[in-house]
Amino acid sequence: MPRLFLLAPLLALLPAAALAQDGTDPTAASAQGDVAVTIYNNNLALVQDVRQLAIPAGVSRIEFPDVSAQIRPETLSFAADGASIVEQNFDFDLLSPAKLMEKAIGRTVTIVRTNPATGAEQREQAKVLSVQGGVVLQIGQRIEILRDDGLPVRVIFDKVPANLRARPTLSVTVDSARAGTRAASLRYLTPGLGWAADYVALFDAKAGRIDVQGWVTLTNTSGTSYDNARTLLVAGSVGQSQGGYRPQRAAALRRAGTETAPREQLGDFYLYPIAARTRIADRQTKQVSFLDVQGVPARAGYAYRNGWLASSEEPQSVRSVVHFSTARAGGLGDALPAGTVRFYMKDAGGAPQFIGENQVDHTPMGSDLALATGDAFDVKVKPVVEQRERVSNSKWRSHMRYDLSNAKDQPVTVELTQSGLDFAYNDTRIVSESLPSQRIDSNSARWQVTVPANGTTSLTAIFETRY
Repeated sequence: MPRLFLLAPLLALLPAAALAQDGTDPTAASAQGDVAVTIYNNNLALVQDVRQLAIPAGVSRIEFPDVSAQIRPETLSFAADGASIVEQNFDFDLLSPAKLMEKAIGRTVTIVRTNPATGAEQREQAKVLSVQGGVVLQIGQRIEILRDDGLPVRVIFDKVPANLRARPTLSVTVDSARAGTRAASLRYLTPGLGWAADYVALFDAKAGRIDVQGWVTLTNTSGTSYDNARTLLVAGSVGQSQGGYRPQRAAALRRAGTETAPREQLGDFYLYPIAARTRIADRQTKQVSFLDVQGVPARAGYAYRNGWLASSEEPQSVRSVVHFSTARAGGLGDALPAGTVRFYMKDAGGAPQFIGENQVDHTPMGSDLALATGDAFDVKVKPVVEQRERVSNSKWRSHMRYDLSNAKDQPVTVELTQSGLDFAYNDTRIVSESLPSQRIDSNSARWQVTVPANGTTSLTAIFETRY
C-alpha cells in the first residue's frame, strides 16, 4: 500500500546552463532596439521598436523578446527591407515556479533534500502527478504531498519547456528576398501604460492667490520595461473599438475656454513630450513636472445643489469651492490635461496643510474652474418644501424655502442651485422668487445668496410644473 508523506514545498531551481542554452535568461540585457513610446490617457500606448537583425534569405522565424506582456497582436505592424511577414505568434506564458511545476505534470524531475543538521543532500527522481491545490509527487512506489513547513527542499529541472518564456516574446515568420543585417521595425498597441496629470495647488485665500504645480504621473503595468525610450504623452482619450471606461468628472468647468495653448498638437490632442530619453520600468510610477505657475488669481466660495423637491430636517453643509482660471491673462496660461488637483493652505505657523482634492477633465486654456475641496464647517443650508398645491389637472405649484446660516465672522456668498426642473420631461418654471435667479440650463436654476457674518438669511421660490 502506498505511503503518504507531508514534506516542504518545492522551490524551483533552474540550472544556469539550461537557461543560457534556451536563450531565456531573465538577467540578460533587454533585446529592444531604438524604442519610442506614445502614451495616451485611457490606458493605451503605441510602442515603436526598431532592432538591427541578421535576417537569412528565404523563410525564417525571428523572435522578438521584451515586447509588452499585454500586446494586442492584431495591431502589430512589422517592416524590414526586402522581407515580408508570413505568420506571427505571441508567447505570453511566462516562466515562474508555479508554471514550471504545471508544465512538468507527467514528467520526471529531481528532488533535492538537505539535512538541516548535517547539510548532506539527498537526491531522488520524482514524477509530478498534480499541482491542483498543492504539488503531488510519485517517488518510487510512494506518493508525497508537499507543504510549507520550512524544511530545505528544492527541485531541479533539466530544461525550460519550449512554450514557457522568461520574457514576453513575439515570434514572426518572414520571407526575405536576401540575407543580411538590417533594421526591423515593430509597431503595436498595448494597454498597461497610461498617464494622468496630478496638480499640487497652494491656495492663499486672504491674498486671493494660488500657486499650481503640475506633474505627469506615468504608470507602467504592461509586464515589460522600456529602456532608453523616447516618450511622448498625448492628452486626450483616443477612440478604441474595444471600448474603454471613461471616468465621469466632477462638474468643475464653469466656462469652457476658447484660447489655444502654446503646445504642439496632434489632430485634436495636445502633446507633452518628455525631454530626455528615459527608462519606463515595469510596475513603476514616474513623475515629470510640466507646469509651475505662481500667484494666479483665485477666490474661495461656497456651493450647494438641491435635488427636486428635496427637503431636509437638518441643515446641510455647503461645499467649499476654489475658483480660478486657465486663461493666458489672469490665469494659469495653459491647457490642463485630465487629472487630480490637490489643494493645500498654510496654517497659522506657515506649514501647508491638505484641504481636499477634486478631478478635472481635459480643460482648454481660457476656462473658468470651480473645484470643490470639501464640506464647509460653518456654512449650512436647510432646504424645505413648504407646500405643494394642485392648480389644475396638469399643473402643480411647489413652495420652497432655503434657510442659510453662517458662523464665520465675515459674510459669505453661496451659489445655491436647484436642480430637477425638467424631471421626467416636466415643464417647471419659477413664478415667484425672493432673489433673482439665473437659469443654468433646462434642469437647473442658480442664486447667488449672500449670508451676513454670524447671521442667517432665507430664500423663497415658487415653482410651477406642467405635467
